[in-house]
Amino acid sequence: MKVVIQRAKEASVTIEQELVGSIKKGLVLLVGIAPEDTATDIAYLVGKITKMRIFEDQEGKMNDSIIDIDGEILSVSQFTLFAETKKGNRPGFSKAAKPEISIPLYEAFNEALKAEGLTVATGKFGADMQVQLVNDGPVTIILDSQNK
Repeated sequence: MKVVIQRAKEASVTIEQELVGSIKKGLVLLVGIAPEDTATDIAYLVGKITKMRIFEDQEGKMNDSIIDIDGEILSVSQFTLFAETKKGNRPGFSKAAKPEISIPLYEAFNEALKAEGLTVATGKFGADMQVQLVNDGPVTIILDSQNK
């Protein structure tokens, strides 16, 4: 699994002019799933995301986690994180998991975040979504469960 983490002051996802998910201060997670990903990948990423100290404390240092600040998460499925770009100019996506694999893993990932006490908003898997965010910092971090 690959996750792009963006620290946000606020964020939302809209589908066909309808707001389907929004958060205040927290993290926007763009989540890509590969065919070989399992519950082990979910556990690793949830552990990293919930404990990662990327929010400023009272002294302005990045010492607080999403849990420390009682932040929220906007989780958006993003198969394009597995784009293959070495050949030609049109990306290929054969390294991304098919929906029958990725949908249950994406849902399990979001449930695991909720089990940590986090509020999790989502888009809609496979939909054409418009994601808006105010990137705070900006702070953007990429995690790949295959590169532990």
